[in-house]
Amino acid sequence: MGSQPPASRAALEPLATLDPAALAGVPASSPLTVRAAALSAHLLYLGTGGGKLLLFSLQDPSNPEFLRLLPIGATIPVSAILPLPSVARLLVHADGLLLLADPLLTRPVRRLGSLRNVAAVAARRASADPGSPSCSIAVSVGKKLLRVDLTLQDGDELDVQTREIAAVEGVKALAWVDDSVFVATATGFGQPVGSSLVFNTTPDCIAEVFPYVIVAGDSKVDVYRRRNGAHLQTIPVARTGQGVLIVASDDDGIGTELVVIATAYKVFCYHKVSTVEQIKASLRRKNYKEAISLLEEFETDGEISKDMISFVHAQLGFLLFFDLRFEDAVNHFLLSETMQPSEIFPFIMRDPNRWSDLVPRKRYWGLHPPPKPLEEVIDDGLVIVQQALFLKKAGVDTVVDEDFLSNPPSRTDLLELAIRNIIRYLCASRVKNLSSLEMEGVDTFLMYLYRALDLVDDMERLASSQNSCVVDELESLLDDSGHLRTLAFLYGSKGMRSKALAIWRILARNYIAGLWKDQSENGSCGTSVDKRSEEIAAREAAKILKTSSDEDLVLEHLGWVADIDQELAIAVLTSEMRENQLSPEKVVAAVDTEKVVIHQRYLQWLIEDQGCDDPHYHTSYALSLAKSAIEAVHMESKYRGKGDREIDSDAQFIYLLREKLQLFLQASDLYDPEDVLDVIAESELWLEKAILYRKMGQENIVLQILALKLEDSEAAEQYCAEIGRDDAYIQLLGLYLDPQNGKEPMFTAAVRLLHNHGESLDPMQVLERLSPDMPLQLASDTILRMLRARVHHHRQGQIVHNLSHATNLDARLTRLEERSRHVQLTDESICDSCRARLGTKLFVMYPDDSVVCYRCYRNQQGDSTSGRGRSLRKDVMFKQSWLVSR
Repeated sequence: MGSQPPASRAALEPLATLDPAALAGVPASSPLTVRAAALSAHLLYLGTGGGKLLLFSLQDPSNPEFLRLLPIGATIPVSAILPLPSVARLLVHADGLLLLADPLLTRPVRRLGSLRNVAAVAARRASADPGSPSCSIAVSVGKKLLRVDLTLQDGDELDVQTREIAAVEGVKALAWVDDSVFVATATGFGQPVGSSLVFNTTPDCIAEVFPYVIVAGDSKVDVYRRRNGAHLQTIPVARTGQGVLIVASDDDGIGTELVVIATAYKVFCYHKVSTVEQIKASLRRKNYKEAISLLEEFETDGEISKDMISFVHAQLGFLLFFDLRFEDAVNHFLLSETMQPSEIFPFIMRDPNRWSDLVPRKRYWGLHPPPKPLEEVIDDGLVIVQQALFLKKAGVDTVVDEDFLSNPPSRTDLLELAIRNIIRYLCASRVKNLSSLEMEGVDTFLMYLYRALDLVDDMERLASSQNSCVVDELESLLDDSGHLRTLAFLYGSKGMRSKALAIWRILARNYIAGLWKDQSENGSCGTSVDKRSEEIAAREAAKILKTSSDEDLVLEHLGWVADIDQELAIAVLTSEMRENQLSPEKVVAAVDTEKVVIHQRYLQWLIEDQGCDDPHYHTSYALSLAKSAIEAVHMESKYRGKGDREIDSDAQFIYLLREKLQLFLQASDLYDPEDVLDVIAESELWLEKAILYRKMGQENIVLQILALKLEDSEAAEQYCAEIGRDDAYIQLLGLYLDPQNGKEPMFTAAVRLLHNHGESLDPMQVLERLSPDMPLQLASDTILRMLRARVHHHRQGQIVHNLSHATNLDARLTRLEERSRHVQLTDESICDSCRARLGTKLFVMYPDDSVVCYRCYRNQQGDSTSGRGRSLRKDVMFKQSWLVSR
């Protein structure tokens, strides 16, 4: 709610009205006519047409005080007054002359140089160096434009430097802005570059009072916004007699609070209305557009602090909220950086509550009532709308928005709109750096509001994510409203696994009473919905169970999860996400024996991924696979002769277990092969039996299975090679030639065996094994090649034997020669070990020609080290004469 703004606002407010003649005690017979005015700090200077300067103190603007009157000449009317505080002077332009006076008018005026016929003068507003005791003025004299630099020296003396700037004719006015001097001439003012202010009449005076431009003329004063030229205020001025309106403010124009408007006989003091007061006034009138525009202007010009900007946005938000403009209200709440989310809490839950102490007791500017529950805000607002409707019919204007009057909203629509916008604010507040208690309030109230609008997806998203919701505040609320999924998600996010799983179990077993109640009542559609719902419940429960190390809790809920989806149950048991793995003993005992896939997959994970080396679990896994493999063989025989398309997918899966069994039986050495053999003894799992008998070392049975049952000659020969004995091949040959049990001899396999390995076999044993019924032409070539190879090997062995005998004989001869070698010693000969002279002592000579005394030889017996330290066992040596040369 709110009305359109009036055309203007108060930028200046009146403070006091001065009668200069009365304050100065001038008799009525000598009236004063004000021709010039100037402000410097709290001092007001007035210049009259009768050549007088008057000084007033505005220390207390509501009670001006007259200080001094200084005559400068009865025939010298004052045209302009320019305070020069940097050089402690007052510049007066009077009757074409430039005069200097002290700021307190305590001394007579003095002329500035010899300048005459001065048409206009302007002072630079601020020095390049604010602390420098100097200033500059621009002076127009005749056709010359001069710059006069004034510098304050010791003894309160001024140094004056004058130089000509340019030649300009017909100068009427001067202005010095920053580093530029603007010249107004009688022929025109040039072409405007930017935006312009256009007046209906010629203004008497234009003054800049930041951030405004004040234009006086035609018995009124207009205030414009400096930045955009917007008209803000018109102040009517009643003036008597002739003369112009004069506007004066402090020289710098920035930070000035006082503005003086002077007529010929009266002076009016005004002060600038502060930014805060202007905004506050707009809000009191419920002129929200104007308040927002003011705020944007002041923010752009830097006239308002960031904290105040946030404060105003919050105040705007509350006013709009109580006017039922909830979307706009929340937009301003979001723009406020200082507003706390807890300020919204009273709109959601009535005091007292868990978070009542968090709500700051802010009254802002007292423009809105204190927060109260949302329903009451809407009810009160609708009452105001109804009252406005009656007043409108009676012809009375109201501040209620026309949209509300022309199309009054319903209470339900307003309540939903308010809740959605508060949700938007609370969601944005979640990313702020809030205290834990305040964050609890934000999330808990979010859940309240989601539930109020039945926003199920948002409820579940909040409950399943990291949140600060208080379970105690929401538990009964969600349970009573039937939002069990949300409650389960909330339990799970807070680590209350047991309660969460209990709810998922309920939803899985009887979901008709849960979230999709209406859908599941719709006939056949209910079955598919229930099935889908059960799967969702099982999946969510599995997420919790995967991270839980509580064995009792996991095993308690494993059964119903497995009933819905065995893959989920397997994922729960084999999860690596929990800190401590479950006890295999308890898991195996808890798994339903009918759920073979779960049992096998868990044991497989336990053995292969966890490296379990317990023989019990290896045997259990092998037995389970064996039983499934027997079933696979049965299924294979059942579907034999049918096309691949007719084979059931389950049968195919079971059939693959046989390959898995074979690989495990070969890879593991920890299971009990006899237990497995007992299970498959009556089955046709011959390859599995072969693997088991091989583990047990039953070579003959393995060969019988490979050669006779499976008729896999290559595998049988490979097994013989692994045994590494020739008699294994002979045994295999015997099986081929005499298979027993009425089976025909396998001559082709026997010939293959002889062809591949016959050369290494004993011919006599081979011939003994050959059957009289075997056709000679099948094995003749192989037998002949085998015999030739045998003779070749025999002769090759004889050659090697003879060569070895010759080498041995030659070595013995060389040794004999070495021992019979003559050695000559002299009196100078010494022992290579103890370095003693040998003389007539017994000595020993080593093959490396080193000589040691007999005592050293006895001490070194068994060491095989010569007198020179050479190890004759490790460092073998040869002499050229030792080579076989005979």
